[in-house]
Formats: sequence, structure tokens, C-alpha cells
Amino acid sequence: MFTGIWKISILLLIFLFIKVSGSFVGINIGTDISTLPSASNIVSILQAHKIKHVRLFDADRQILSSLANTGIEVMVGVPNDQLLRVGESRAAAADWVNRNVAAYLPGTNITYIAVGNEVLTSIPNAALVLVPAMQFLQSALLAANLNFQVKISSPQSMDMILKSFPPSTATFNSTWSPVMYNFLQFLKNTGSSFMLNAQPYYGYTRGNGIFPLQYALFRSLNPDNQIMDPNTLSTYSNMFDAMVDSAYYSMQELNFSGIPIIVTATGWPSSGGDNEPFANIDNALAYNNNLVRHVLNNSGTPSQPKSPINAYIHELFNEDLIPGPLSEKNWGLFFPNGTTIYELNFEEVAGGGSVTSPMAGIFCVANNSADARDLKQGLDWACGPGGANCSAIQSGMPCYEDDNIVAVASYAFNDYYHRTQSSGGTCNFGHTAMITANDPNRQRVHSACASSGLLLSRSETVVELVLPCANSCQLPGLSKNELSERRSCDLSELDPASSLPLRSHELSQLHPASSSQLYPGGLCFFTRVSFFPARHRELFPARYYEIALVAFCEI
Repeated sequence: MFTGIWKISILLLIFLFIKVSGSFVGINIGTDISTLPSASNIVSILQAHKIKHVRLFDADRQILSSLANTGIEVMVGVPNDQLLRVGESRAAAADWVNRNVAAYLPGTNITYIAVGNEVLTSIPNAALVLVPAMQFLQSALLAANLNFQVKISSPQSMDMILKSFPPSTATFNSTWSPVMYNFLQFLKNTGSSFMLNAQPYYGYTRGNGIFPLQYALFRSLNPDNQIMDPNTLSTYSNMFDAMVDSAYYSMQELNFSGIPIIVTATGWPSSGGDNEPFANIDNALAYNNNLVRHVLNNSGTPSQPKSPINAYIHELFNEDLIPGPLSEKNWGLFFPNGTTIYELNFEEVAGGGSVTSPMAGIFCVANNSADARDLKQGLDWACGPGGANCSAIQSGMPCYEDDNIVAVASYAFNDYYHRTQSSGGTCNFGHTAMITANDPNRQRVHSACASSGLLLSRSETVVELVLPCANSCQLPGLSKNELSERRSCDLSELDPASSLPLRSHELSQLHPASSSQLYPGGLCFFTRVSFFPARHRELFPARYYEIALVAFCEI
């Protein structure tokens, strides 16, 4: 009787935890990197991007120590090469928990132990010690009174499911049925989740064209080409959901239900070899941004719509020391110095809100070495059939440069790419364009798009403010040479204080004197305002700040 009450209490606690916490997207941290950042720098990257959940493949002491008092939830891992020792000795398991978990609590918020990684498919000779290892670790947690704080599971590969589509007929490889039964019974008894490594990249590239790329990338499918499970008549809009549901149905085939699923690895490589054309930054950006949106809407899957899925993106850094094809080394979101390979909005992820600006930090620009005729052809297509907003680069308009086809084409290419990437648009234009994560504004400002008045050149932290001289507060239309002359005039007439470096947070010190109105012009945004820098108001007569024109340019 007491056992029944205990089980009900556990279920209620799990239910309350899910309801309070909501779904989340975390990230994996692999360390097979030749220039691994320090643990403190890794944590700084996580905090800067508001990443609140991480998975470690081991129990790195320095990283665990640096994560103390950050509030970041941590999943630690028992590496595959330690599994045998832990699975054959209760004392070794207790020692592992004491050294790698208990020693860091409560400062470091460890909530899960992942025992091995894809053990049954990668090191099948260790299969018989997997569940004993989990049981020994659980006993150690109980002895330390940590069994409610820390849960135990083991990530499984999609290769464990012989045929994942249609999901309703999916089953685990029968070779491992006895092990899987005991494994699932352990999860059920302890209130733990089934950990699944679900990689649609592999599902697509190994699928021999059975499924369209849009399906793997969470993109909309043609209404006439919907993908349906013929047994349940459930429609699947993406491969991720189908993979997760195939795991749910595989558990049901062994008579287990009610076990939640955590996706412990999912993502898309941003680069690959010559024979890996689908490993590219376009697809990686689309997959991971769409994954974030999908997970955070708490919609669950077609078979389990009331069971939100938590997921960990693979991974924080590219791991150049991992063996195998080039794509295996390029799943990361960040370079070791902390700059982004491409941008994900983890601040919104952490807040559980919708994701905005998915293309932040990504630019499609013309290749300087491309032939001018090819660039002109790409430009004409982008502004014509491509539907880019090219009004600002027409003759006489502020972003027009008749002598700089690269700058003008970059404007059109980037506008097209940002408008269409989510629906399949690419940055190619007959091989005359390329993706870059480097904001061109760091090197230069598109002067023709700067117009007159106040010019803001935006980078990560610094905004340069060039203040106008006597006759420059007027509507756009100045030529490049006229603008340069007026900038010289600015510097000569207003003294060195006329070029003011402002930190981003200091923009709040710009005091508006009247309302402003925003005029979008492609990727240049012109705002007609009345303001002046409060700390330099003595430099300027009123007429100079009664009206000004600010241009924000992204090319």
C-alpha cells in the first residue's frame, strides 16, 4: 500500500516539474577541440547567450566548478570507457557519484546523469552492464539522498529502431529486447526520461531521397505532398517529430507508456566535404532555428500532443579532433573565441518565448572575386523574379553606387536571403555570393546608404556617431563624393568632439526632442528624428538638432 502511495507521489512531482519548467532547448558541450576555451570562458559564452541547460559528455571538473552558482542545469555523463567499471562494481558507482555529482552539489545544478552514449549500437559488448551501471548509480544517489535532485538515463541512437517510418509500426531491434525491457522498467520505476539522439540530418542523407529536404528542416511542405502515417492517419510536418514518435511507439510495443522523452542530441552540420552537399550553413541555420521554434511552442508530437519535448542542440563548438568525415567536425554554433558561426536566439530560448531575428549575425554578400557580369545577372534576378526589395539601390536613391557592383549586389543578395531563407532561399546566385558571419559594418559603412545627417555604424559593442555640419540635415540624395566632403566639413567645423564613439548602452543618453518615424528601405533603415547628445549639447545650436536623418545600414 505504501508502495502505491510512493509511486503516485513521484508521478505528481514529475507532473508539477513539467508544468512549472516548460519545454527548453539546451546545448551539448563536447571537448574534442584542439583549442578548447577555458572553463570560465565556456561559462561566459553560455551566460552571454542565456543558455540555461547543458549536457556534458563526461564530468569535467573545471567546467563543473565554473558552472557553480550560475543556475544552469547540467547533465553530466559517464563516458563509454568508464561504463564497464561502474557497471561491475557498486563501490565504483558510489565513488563516481561522490566525485562527479555530490562534490559539486548544491552549487552546481546537476539534474541528470547520462550513462554512456548510444551504448547498445556503438559498444554492444557492454550492453549487459548498462542497466546494472544505472542501478548502482541510483543506489548511490539514494544513499546520498540525491535521488530526487538527480535522475539517471542513457542516450539511445535512432539506429536502435530498425524502421522508424511509419512511426506507428516502429520497434526496437529485437536483439536487445531483454536489455531494453529492463532499461525501460528502470526509467519507469525512477520517474526518469528516455534519452534519444535524433538527427534528421542522418535521416535525410541516408534516406536515398525518400523524404524531401524541407521535411528534415521543419519547412512547410506542399499541401499535395503531406507525409502521413497510414495506420494512424497522423500527419507529420517534420522528421524530428516522426523520430520521436517512433521511439514512443517502440516503447509501447514493449508495453511501456508514460515515459517522457528528452532529445539529448539534435542539430545539423554547417560544413562538410565535397561529397556532403547538405552539410552547409544554410541548412544548419534553418534546422536549428526552426527546431527552437518547434520545441518552445510546447506542442508535443502527433502521437503525444500533450507531452512537450525538451532538446539539446549538438553542439557548442566544432570538434576538430573527432575522427570521420568533415561534417562530423562541424556541428558547433560557436568558434572557440566565442564568436558565432551563426546566430541562435538563446535569450528567447531561456525565456520560453518565440524566437525573433533568426538571421541575426548571418550575411549573404557578393564575392569580391566574382565576374562583374555574373554579379549583374544575379542582381537582376534578385531584384526581379527573386522579389528582393531593391528600391534603395536604384539610381538616385541613397544606397546606389554606380561604380561598386559588389556593394549593390550585396544589398540585393542579402535582402533576398533574409526574406526567403526560412522557405528555402539560398545564398548562391550562380556561385557569386557567399555566407559570412562577419558583419561588413565592422570593416566599412556603405557610404552611399549612409545618406546625410547622423550616421550610425553598428557593430557588437561600439556605435560611431558622426554629427552633421551646417547644411547636411536634409533628405537623402547626396552623392558619395558630396557625402565625403560634408563629413570633412563636419570634422573641420565642429572640432574633434564631432566624432563621438558611443557604447551601445549610452544610446539611452540620446534625448529625443520630438517623436520619430521609421522609414524602412531594404536593409537600410532611415529614421527622421529630433535629438542631440545630452553630454555635448553646448556644441550645437538648436537648428542643428531640430531635425536629423539617421541611417542604419547592414551592408
